[in-house]
Amino acid sequence: MQWTDEADAAVKKVPFFVRKKVRSRVEKEVTEAGKTRVTLSDVKTTQARYLKKMSSEVKGYQLDACFGGSGCPHRTTTSEVLVERIERVMAGADLLGFLRSRVQGGLKFHHEFRISIADCPNACSQPQIKDVGIIGAATPEFTDIPCTACGACSDACKENAVQLSATGAAVAVDAARCVHCGSCMAACPTGTLTTGKKGYRVLIGGKLGRHPRLARELPGIHDAETVVRMIADFLAFYKSRSTHGQRFAQLLTDADIDAFTDKWAS
Repeated sequence: MQWTDEADAAVKKVPFFVRKKVRSRVEKEVTEAGKTRVTLSDVKTTQARYLKKMSSEVKGYQLDACFGGSGCPHRTTTSEVLVERIERVMAGADLLGFLRSRVQGGLKFHHEFRISIADCPNACSQPQIKDVGIIGAATPEFTDIPCTACGACSDACKENAVQLSATGAAVAVDAARCVHCGSCMAACPTGTLTTGKKGYRVLIGGKLGRHPRLARELPGIHDAETVVRMIADFLAFYKSRSTHGQRFAQLLTDADIDAFTDKWAS
């Protein structure tokens, strides 16, 4: 589908979390009208209809994932099954019915509870600004196989977390620098470095808006089963505190985050 410069510039001004949906709808309506070129008038017409019908489009939650399933070369974990399990938990929580009972007037997309899953620390799906962010993680672990001091692990680590001895052998990984991306283990040709614990990092309480806030990470790397139970716990907390459609981040105090940290320590 061909877009004029004016039409393309206009759709880029739409909030990013609905931009893809608006763009798809514009192209659908233009195609149904028998046209092959999107103009500024088409964008404005579709946008007006979309905003008018927004309340009927809201489903109570948003669940995003990166494009790891289609071949991301950086993926640390495979999250397709986790996405399906979290989708079932969120659908079962009847967040749409909950929001309708709490929010006066029409529902907007910003009322929805948002979860984002990224298969690696590059975090293309922006988990740091969602109610719950989930990031694939793999912890490096040393084996008994002698290091040949080839330097491959150090070269692969963008965080400079791999510590080398005077002879160039890998001797340790700085936990404070490591983001658990798995690059050093993948690069090691001898098996000196291997994958230890594998799972997901979990962040809570991120949002944009007038008072943006980055999500805070709960310590530990959690398996898929634990992540699903954590999501159910977060949703129960959210539904017990939200009185008029506040975001999860608005409800969380430092004491609440500390309580979640203690509960889900791994």
